[in-house]
Parts: sequence; C-alpha cells; structure tokens
Amino acid sequence: MTIRVGFLGAGFIAGLHAFQLGRCDTDHAVVAVHDPDPERAASFADWKGAEVLDSPEAVVEASDAVFICTWTAAHPANLRAVLDAGRAVFLEKPLAVDLATAREMAADVTEAGVVNMVGLVLRSSPALLALRELIRDPAAGRLMNITFRDDQYIPIQGMYGSDWRGDRERAGAGALLEHSIHDLDILEWLAGPIETISAHTSFFHGLDGIEDSVSVLARFRDGHTATLTSVWHDILSRPSLRRMEAFSERSLATLEGDLVGPVRWQRQPAGSTDPEDTDEGVVDDATIEPWLAQRGIEPVIAEELFLRAVEAGGPSPGPTIEDAVRAHVVVDAVYRSAAEGGAPQHVAP
Repeated sequence: MTIRVGFLGAGFIAGLHAFQLGRCDTDHAVVAVHDPDPERAASFADWKGAEVLDSPEAVVEASDAVFICTWTAAHPANLRAVLDAGRAVFLEKPLAVDLATAREMAADVTEAGVVNMVGLVLRSSPALLALRELIRDPAAGRLMNITFRDDQYIPIQGMYGSDWRGDRERAGAGALLEHSIHDLDILEWLAGPIETISAHTSFFHGLDGIEDSVSVLARFRDGHTATLTSVWHDILSRPSLRRMEAFSERSLATLEGDLVGPVRWQRQPAGSTDPEDTDEGVVDDATIEPWLAQRGIEPVIAEELFLRAVEAGGPSPGPTIEDAVRAHVVVDAVYRSAAEGGAPQHVAP
C-alpha cells in the first residue's frame, strides 16, 4: 500500500523530514499539512504535492502516519489527536516542555499501542555509528573520557527561522532542551548510563528562560566521564556543528562532523611501547558506509525505519518515545544542577 503521510507543522524541521522522506524506498505519499502560518503551509504543500487542511484533526483523518513538527508546547495536544485516531506517529524532540508531561505522553502512546518514533535521529548517523564502533572495539581498551562540543547560531534567525524558540511559553527552555537533548541521548547511546551530572547555564541573549550556553559534566555507571559544551551564538556561518573526542586506554577517536564525519582514530596496540606502532585512520563521506558495511552495519535513515514499521504494522523502531523520556530524565537533572549552582545530581537508572 501507499502510506499516506501527514504533517503538523511546516517549518524547518518539517522540511528536513520531508526531504528525507524523498530519499526513502518504502511506498508513501505526503498528502496533507497544517500549520498556523498559511503561507508556510502552502509552500510546503506545493513542494510535496500535498493538501493544506484547516486543522490538525483533518490532517490526522487524511493520513496513516503523522509527523508532529510543531513548537514543543503544542506537542501534547497534537499527539492526543493522533492517538485518538489510532495513527502511527513520528514525534519531534523534545516531547514536551517538562519531564512530567513527557512521561504522561509516553504512557498514552504505550496504552494506544501505535507505531511510534521520536526525532532523536542522530542515532542513524553514519559518523556516530562509526564512532560507536571505534569506542566499542576491544582493541581500544576501556573508555575513559569524552569531550563533546555542539554549537549552532541561535535558531530564531537565519535558515531556521524558528522565532518560537525565543519564547519560553512555546519552547519551554533553550539550547539544552531544544537542541542538545540530542547530545545527551547520544552520550548514553555511545557510553552507557549516566549516574551523576552537574551543570551551569548562561543567558547571553537576554531571552527569558532561554539559556544559550550550557556546560555539563557527566559521570557514567562504569566510571568514565564526559563533558558537553552547548552554545547558541550569532555566528551565522556556523549552523549546527558537532565535534567529539573519545579517549580510551589505547585509542583516540575524533568525530569532526555528525553526519558523515570525517571520523579519525589513533590506536596503540596492547603491550606496545613503540610510538611507531600507532595505527591511524580516517573515514569520510566517500568511505564511511563501506567501512561500516565491512563491520555488518548498514545505516538506514530514521524516516525509512519509521515507514518500514508503519508498513509492517510494528514493532516501533528506535528511538521510541520511551527512549525520549530517558533523554528528558537526563535533561531534567542538568536543569536541576544548574538551578543549584552546579551541585551534582543523581540520575535515576
């Protein structure tokens, strides 16, 4: 069958998902869209050959699967409309403006039993899959420390055009919740459960409740640590950019771009004391997928995974709404620490 896809929201992130859908092999058609901005909805509809409808409920009725790409505070009501109709749902992150609401939403999805996926799409990134392979390789030794920098010009301007991200009522918070929830999810996906966390936040743009600089120190269950620096600045030549350095006992793995790298490594063989023995390598956009294929890994974009699950009637592919709740738990601990002047916070298992 052709899967009918509807969109609630027609902004930047909706456009990104629609572009990715165009790369998918599973038979589908974007059939309907609703957005509070009629011009934006019309432009999206013209591009995808969809129909502009006058309410979220109308989009849900016309669709088999719905992408919720509205501002964060609107997510719960839109999700309720999708669940009431029994449709599959792809829900953008963050789920909600607070942890309690995120947990309620997850419980509702579980009760409804629908196919669901959340937009923590970095788990599908070839570069991050390669980094995870390098970290998990026994030849690297035990993981010791990760340094993670994520910077982006504040997305109330430029190509993002998300003025709502400067409004606490609609966004809930700033750089951490609205952007670096990705990063905290990825840190646990790479390195295992975080046990304690401490953090500081700053507000250079003067937007009430919208932090634009975050520094996080995390300690993981197995004893390794990580630092995360997340910044929303005004350097318009720097859209969303991520860099990671993962030190293990005998290895350094460096990610210089969060989609296709390059990803570099330096590794000292166990027992060797000769610097000349160091193994060095790099994979990039031309070589990363063959390198992964040699290790039995086939990157599949998140939207394709979602469509396949909808077509099959389940199960839900990861990351699911439960995975997103876990990311909210860690985010909540960061904000609690910042509110207490950086005091360490326990993160529940």
